[in-house]
Amino acid sequence: MTRITTRPHSFRDVEFLRQSGVHPALARLYAARGLTHPSQISCGIATLMPPATLTQADKAAIFLADAIAANKRMVVVADYDCDGATACAVALRGLRAMGAQVDYIVPNRFEYGYGLTPEIVALAVREKSPDVLITVDNGIASVEGVEEANRLGLEVLITDHHLPGDRLPAARVIVNPNQPGCGFASKNLAGVGVIFYVLLALRAELRRRGVFDERSQPRLDPLLDLVALGTVADVVKLDSNNRLLVAEGLKRMRSLRMHVGVAALFRVAARDARQATAFDLGFGLGPRLNAAGRLSDMALGIECLTTDDEGKAWAIAQQLDAMNRERRAIELDMQDAALAALDSIDPQQGSTIAIFDASWHQGVIGIVASRLKEKFYRPTITFAPGGDGWMKGSGRSIEGFHLRDALDLVSKQAPTLIDRFGGHAMAAGLTLRADGFEAFRQAFERVGSASLTQCQLERVLETDGPLEDAYMTQQFIELLHAEVWGQGFAPPVFCDEFQVLNQRILKDRHLKLQLERNGRQYDAIWFGHVDSLPSRARIAFRLDANEYNGVTRVQLLVEHAEPA
Repeated sequence: MTRITTRPHSFRDVEFLRQSGVHPALARLYAARGLTHPSQISCGIATLMPPATLTQADKAAIFLADAIAANKRMVVVADYDCDGATACAVALRGLRAMGAQVDYIVPNRFEYGYGLTPEIVALAVREKSPDVLITVDNGIASVEGVEEANRLGLEVLITDHHLPGDRLPAARVIVNPNQPGCGFASKNLAGVGVIFYVLLALRAELRRRGVFDERSQPRLDPLLDLVALGTVADVVKLDSNNRLLVAEGLKRMRSLRMHVGVAALFRVAARDARQATAFDLGFGLGPRLNAAGRLSDMALGIECLTTDDEGKAWAIAQQLDAMNRERRAIELDMQDAALAALDSIDPQQGSTIAIFDASWHQGVIGIVASRLKEKFYRPTITFAPGGDGWMKGSGRSIEGFHLRDALDLVSKQAPTLIDRFGGHAMAAGLTLRADGFEAFRQAFERVGSASLTQCQLERVLETDGPLEDAYMTQQFIELLHAEVWGQGFAPPVFCDEFQVLNQRILKDRHLKLQLERNGRQYDAIWFGHVDSLPSRARIAFRLDANEYNGVTRVQLLVEHAEPA
């Protein structure tokens, strides 16, 4: 069941923005998302929150500056998703620009699991002989791994953004906006944003030491395309600081001032970088990088982002694209199997979904969990075999149900059930013994049913209400595309009643529509939906420009429809 609502906004705020020169329709969209002053909209890189306000960023800068001066060997320990890959690339490029001797390691997720484990420490020592380990996008829960590093005489700098557990690792320095006592105003920094801030602090420290001056210091703004990509792909909330980071990265992409690997990903995804949007990063580039971590290992993705050889970047991008096609095929098979398994169960009768299949690929279960969560609007965890008597689970949640906290509650109520878990409000992962699935499913459902109300289990589609005919234009679409929309700053969805003139099914999967409103006709498409609509329907839609045979026309992308 989906309920359509309209975002409220203050008429006074809209008028103030409009009189300050903001486009009238954009003023309404901004006000409905909490922006009330032009300074919140037209801000440049100079308004970025200062690195000094990020707890221990200065301490990390001193530690790294000392390590560079002592010519210590550093190894970046990366994560295997797009945020981890971009964070690793930012760390390598930034540290090398400042004179560091640095390499990286990205463990195969299927062999070594998540975070800085003792096994990964041993692997790094065996292959890289480091003096210093630097985690990016992981490490905040790696208590045992840091203990092992300390035992071996290695120093550890943790940069992460995930929520910490009850105990922090005994690392030399920890930079994480979500660690206790950190007053940094943007708790939503992605892993790539955290390491970027550390580099800003390091550069300032090296200036203080006289290593650089304002003229000779390395520039860090060329890294913003990578920061933008990782931030969007990790689906963190786009608060004002994250929107600024993404906006600056998109500016570089649109002016074609990006790394060759990013350019190659645009090309292989058939997207025009000159018109780059956050949507392109989240649904075009990000999945191709993620495919490497899901099906193989993320070293290939990191190589794509760290090479300066156009030919090599293009060759790797083509490999990543092939992996992504394979990932999609596996995902569709798994999704069909999951839906078939759920045919005998009514997911609407419970508050959660937990499902296991012995044939599933653990690298793709997170995407399948996301698809099932969207379809049934229930917190969903999908499981695949993990080898040696274990199973791996990946979960996605709905608004108002903190998934990591829910797993913590399950582990407290049944202490021997979960071997390990981690994550945040909307996504989490865990490991169970292979014989523990049914007990977990029941425990997870008890936690869900105790905390979720029926109202929370109803999908609410927030819209921006009707859009005037005057703005149903390509010019207004270009204005929308120039803004940074995403998690926590929702892309505009409009809603109105239309006459349905014509409808047909495309490729057995999509509903193609011709609609009419106020005497004007519009093409529309509802992806992944084949049920026909009545002659008059209430439709929630996003605006898009569809180019065909050299002609560009306004097209409505249907999000939801119901009888008028």
